[in-house]
Amino acid sequence: MRRVIGIVMMVSVSVVALGASGVYADSTTTTSLGSSSTSTTRPITTPPGKRLRVAPLTGLPDPTRLTQRRSALTIKIDNTPEAMPQYGIDKADVVYEEIVEGGITRLAAIFNSQLPTVVGPLRSVRRTDRELVYRIGGIFAFSGGAQYALQSIATAPVKLITESNAGAAMFRVSTRYPPHNLFANAVLLMAKGGKPKPPPALFSYRSASTPAWGPRVNSFVVGFASGYASSYLWNGTTRSWDRSIFGAPEVTATGVRVSPKNVIVMNVKYEGGVGVLGSYALLIGSGPADVFTAGRVQRATWSRKGLSRAIIYKNSSGRVIALTPGQTLVELLDPFENVTITSSVH
Repeated sequence: MRRVIGIVMMVSVSVVALGASGVYADSTTTTSLGSSSTSTTRPITTPPGKRLRVAPLTGLPDPTRLTQRRSALTIKIDNTPEAMPQYGIDKADVVYEEIVEGGITRLAAIFNSQLPTVVGPLRSVRRTDRELVYRIGGIFAFSGGAQYALQSIATAPVKLITESNAGAAMFRVSTRYPPHNLFANAVLLMAKGGKPKPPPALFSYRSASTPAWGPRVNSFVVGFASGYASSYLWNGTTRSWDRSIFGAPEVTATGVRVSPKNVIVMNVKYEGGVGVLGSYALLIGSGPADVFTAGRVQRATWSRKGLSRAIIYKNSSGRVIALTPGQTLVELLDPFENVTITSSVH
C-alpha cells in the first residue's frame, strides 16, 4: 500500500503565489574541496507582451538562454552516512533518489542551470539510470559499475564519463576514505560533452498567478527501508521543503540546507525485486504518485509511454499537475514502502 496515509484531512484551498514580483532567477558565482558555486535569488520582471524564457529543468527565468547552450549533466552521487555531507546537490535542477541493492538509496543529480565546481562523492551506475537519462541525453558521470549496469547505460543516448576518461574533471581527496572520496567538477565535465544539446522539459510549471491546489501539509516522511527514510518539513520562509535524513537536517558541505521546491513520490515496481542486485525501477507504464508543492499535496497518477517520452503527472481530475518553478526531488519508492503525512494544516 503506497498512498498517502496518516492524518491528512480535507481542508479549504487558498491561493499561493510565488512572491511579490511573480518570478525569480538565480545568479551564480564560482568560488573554489571547501567551496562550490553559490547562488542568490533575485526577482525578474518581464515586459508586457514579451514571452518569458525559462530553464527547461526548473521553469525559472533564463533571459540569457544559458540553459539552452548546455546539455544536461547527470552525476551519480553517494547517499550513505559515510558520504555526508555531500557537495553540490543543492545546485542540481532535478534529483532522483533510487533504491539499489540492500535497500539503500543513491542519487542521480541532473545539472543544467548551475554547474558547481565540486560535486559528490560520486558512485557507480545502476540499471535504473538508463530509464532516467534516456529522454534528456547529455552527459552521464559516474565512478564505474557492474557489467550488467554498464551494458545498460551504454544503450542510452548519453556520453559516459568515468574516472578513467575524466582527466581533471574528477579527483580524489585525502580527507575521505575510498570509495567515498571521488568528486567532480561540473564545469569541466560539461566541457567534455561536445556539441551542446539542451534537455527537454521534464515537468510542467505554474505561473505566479496560478493557484496551488490540494490539502495543506506541514511535514511528511518518505519511508525508504534499511534506515534511508527521508523527512520533509515545509519552510514558509523559503517556500520549499527542508529535507532530513539519518535523523538530522540535510546540509551540504558548503552549509546549504537541502530544500527542494517540489517533492514527487512515485510508486514504482523494481523489476527483479526491491533491493536485489541487478533490479531496476520500471519507469514505463503508470502508477500512483504524491506531488508536494507550495506547502500542499496532490494525489496523482504518473504515466510514461516510452523511454523517449516524459513522465506525466495528473491529478484526480485528469489534469497535468503544475509544479512550483525551482528544484524538484523525485523519490522512486517501492509499492511496499509508504509516504506518510506526519503533520497537516487545518
